[in-house]
Amino acid sequence: MKKAVLFDLGGTLVEYYTRAEFPGILEEAIGEVEGYLRHLDLFHVPPEAVWQRVRDEDHEAGDHRVRPLERRLIRIFQPSDANCAVAQPVSADLVAEMCRRFLEPIFGRGRRCDDALPVLQRLRTAGLRTAIVSNTPWGSPAELWREEVERHGLFVQSVVTCRDAGWRKPARQIFEFTLERLGASPQESLFVGDDPRWDVQGPRGMGMEAILIDRQGTVAGSREHTIRSLEELWDRL
Repeated sequence: MKKAVLFDLGGTLVEYYTRAEFPGILEEAIGEVEGYLRHLDLFHVPPEAVWQRVRDEDHEAGDHRVRPLERRLIRIFQPSDANCAVAQPVSADLVAEMCRRFLEPIFGRGRRCDDALPVLQRLRTAGLRTAIVSNTPWGSPAELWREEVERHGLFVQSVVTCRDAGWRKPARQIFEFTLERLGASPQESLFVGDDPRWDVQGPRGMGMEAILIDRQGTVAGSREHTIRSLEELWDRL
């Protein structure tokens, strides 16, 4: 019997967007930040320069280290007051609001999966430890994603994002970070996620069993370690 179950967030407990939809969502997210800076009269970058910088920033580190959203947005927009002769440091409050605006189109699409709450409740009742382990879009801040998890009523013992660990899945460091918080070993834990690249390769590489949730039945390959609903987890525990 397993002692801990770790879940991915997007595509596993909450539906946000597909990989194919992300370019359009990114455009909306950048537009939200631009509109906010224009309102404050802090946007003074030619639009073509903005989108070249967006393209330059739209990648993750090859070693899976986190590239924080705050730094990306500052590099893209370089917010400044045109009336100041000397460039001023960007305030923490301004950057925090830029991040919040960036995430608005993503959070606005969030729809909790119907099987998420019943399964989490059943796991708690059975005495299993639970956690969410999630990469965040463009390395967005952990505190905003914890607010999002709370908004959806997803009660777990620990919410760990790549920003907490400093590493993105499938790096083993983010899984080790979470297991240490839960007081569980890889062998007595199970990971559930929807992306084979991040949610299967990483856990299995450190000896943790991994289950792929494929709600639409579109992932090719063996069905031995695949489920269509979270309710099927009980047969794997």
